[in-house]
Amino acid sequence: MSRATGGGENWVALLGVKGGPAIRPGSALPTSSLLALGGRLIVVDCGLGVTRGLVGQGMSLSALEMIFITHLHSDHYLELGPLLHTAWTAGLKTPVRVFGPEGVAQYWQAFLVSMQADIDLRMADEGRPDLRALIQIHVLEAGLVVVESGLEVQAMRNIHPPLVETFALSFAADGHRVVFSGDTAFHPPLAEFAHGADLLIHEAMLETALDALFARIGNGDDRLRRHWMRAHTTAQDAARLAELAGVKALALNHLIPSDDPGFGKADWLNAVRPHWQGPLHLGHDGMRIAIGTAA
Repeated sequence: MSRATGGGENWVALLGVKGGPAIRPGSALPTSSLLALGGRLIVVDCGLGVTRGLVGQGMSLSALEMIFITHLHSDHYLELGPLLHTAWTAGLKTPVRVFGPEGVAQYWQAFLVSMQADIDLRMADEGRPDLRALIQIHVLEAGLVVVESGLEVQAMRNIHPPLVETFALSFAADGHRVVFSGDTAFHPPLAEFAHGADLLIHEAMLETALDALFARIGNGDDRLRRHWMRAHTTAQDAARLAELAGVKALALNHLIPSDDPGFGKADWLNAVRPHWQGPLHLGHDGMRIAIGTAA
C-alpha cells in the first residue's frame, strides 16, 4: 500500500496553505489538500501546485477518484484541469468525480477545448482512453452530497462575497469527521456544522499583519482590503469558532499572510490562544495531520 493511502490511517495533508493566487520567492503555494479517510483519498481544492503536492505525499495520480472544489476563485481551481490531464498521462483509466459550484463544468469543457489536439493525439498515438469520458462533473449544493461505502459528505454555504456558490465541507467515515471551512467570513452557523469534529481546518488572517501586507501588494485603492475584511476570517475569530464548535483540534489554513518574514508563529499564537487552548496546527505546505489523535 502506498504512503498516501496510509495503511488504513486517517489524515489530512495541507498541500498549499497560502491565501490568494499570487506566488513570490519564498512564499507558500495556493490552496489544496489531500484527505485520507475511511480508505478513500479525496482532493479538496486544486490551487497551483496541487499535482506536485499530491505526488509529494506519495499518491499515485492514477488513483484519483474524487475531487471537491469549494468555490471559483482561481487559487482554488486553477490547476484542476492540469491535474486531471497529468493523472491521465500517468495512467488514469478509471472515472473521477469532480464536485464543485456552477461554473466548474464550463471550466472543464474550456480546458478540454484548449487541449483537444494533445488529447486526440495521445489517444491515437499512445492508446489511451478518452479523458473526456472519464471525468464526471457534479454541481455542488448545500446538504448531503455523498453517502457511500461508509463515507458521508455534507456541504453548507458559507460567506465569501461577492461569490454566492461557496461552501464549507464535512467529511465523515470510520467514526471520524473533518470539516473544511472554505474561504469565509466569520460565520457562526459553521460552529453547528462542525460541531464535535475531530479536526476543523479553517482559513485565517493575521489582522496585525494586514497593514504591512496591503502596503506591499495593494492595488492602488482599498478594494482589496475591503474584500479581506468582508470575506475572510481573522485568526482570533477562527479560534472563537473552533471553541463554539467544540472541535477536537484546529488547523489554520489559507493563511493571509503566509510569507511575511516580519510575522511568525508567535504572532499567530498571540491571536489564537486567548480564544482557543486546544490542539492547534499552524499550516505549512506539506503538513500532514493525523485524524483522531492528539496534536
